[in-house]
Amino acid sequence: MMYYIIKIVITTASIVAISEIAKRSSFFGALLASIPIVSVLAMIWLYVDTKDVTKVSSLATSVFWLVIPSLALFVSLPLLLKAGLNFYLSLSISSGITILCYWLMVTILNSAGIKL
Repeated sequence: MMYYIIKIVITTASIVAISEIAKRSSFFGALLASIPIVSVLAMIWLYVDTKDVTKVSSLATSVFWLVIPSLALFVSLPLLLKAGLNFYLSLSISSGITILCYWLMVTILNSAGIKL
């Protein structure tokens, strides 16, 4: 049980630290957020839990393919905010666009014989 609490605390603290740093400097907040901290932590926890490098490799490969459609959020959100839409509407629309891009990516990968 203590192991899970440690995992939650480390993972949560990383996300909170990024948001706090971003309040002071959008550059350093973005720099830390762009480092795949959550993915790296997930790979560490998966390896520690399973000692299975095949599972870690599969996770890393899947993350790679799914990072590409996630970029739609970072393109559409600033554009919508600059167009004057409020934050929550912009975030909702950007999330919808990103979900559509995920679906397209998975569909394209499946048709190419790549299974995530």
